[in-house]
Amino acid sequence: MMVFNSNPAKQPDDQSDLQLEETEADVKPPPLYKVIMLNDDFTPMDFVVMVLVNYFGMNQEQATATMLEVHHKGRAVCGIYTREVAETKVMLVNELAKQHQHPLLCLMEQA
Repeated sequence: MMVFNSNPAKQPDDQSDLQLEETEADVKPPPLYKVIMLNDDFTPMDFVVMVLVNYFGMNQEQATATMLEVHHKGRAVCGIYTREVAETKVMLVNELAKQHQHPLLCLMEQA
C-alpha cells in the first residue's frame, strides 16, 4: 500500500517535499475448506465418478480411486478450495444428485 505524506505547513502548490512511503499490509491468505463426499448405498458408482470428473476436475483414474475411497472408508476429500468455491461445489453436487434422485451428499469442513 502506498501513502503520500506532505508537510501541511507548506503551500498546496509546493510539491517539493512530497514523499512516497511503502508500508507492508498484513494480508493473510483466505481460509481453505475441504469438500467431502459421503458414502451412501444407493448412488451408482458411475454417477459418482462422473461428478468427480465434471465438478472436481479429476481424470478417470483419480475419480475412480476417490469413488472407491468414498465407498470403502465412508467419505473422501474431493478438493480443497476457498469458502465460496467450496460452497458452490457442495451446492451444485447436492442439487445434481437430488435432480437424479440419488442420496449422494457433499459437505464442507475447514481445512
